[in-house]
Amino acid sequence: MTVRAVRAGALAVVALAILGFGGQSLGRVWHMSRELAGLEREIASLRVETERLAAAAARLRSDPDSIEQIAREELGMVKPGERVLKLPPSRGQ
Repeated sequence: MTVRAVRAGALAVVALAILGFGGQSLGRVWHMSRELAGLEREIASLRVETERLAAAAARLRSDPDSIEQIAREELGMVKPGERVLKLPPSRGQ
């Protein structure tokens, strides 16, 4: 075998290895970039939710009216002496 044939054979083996493994790597990189974009969107929505919850927590720490509103709406609490009127649902609902 000549040196030229050995070099050509080695080059062919390297080219086949790059084609064989490189294609899988490119597909994996594409898949990971799509996954990364999805995770970045999820992080952005979680940041918005965190800001909303932090603002709600700050209101509850400083605004007694917010506390009263939650106590009335979510817990069904009333002040002493108040009457609660429960009406039947309207026919449209």
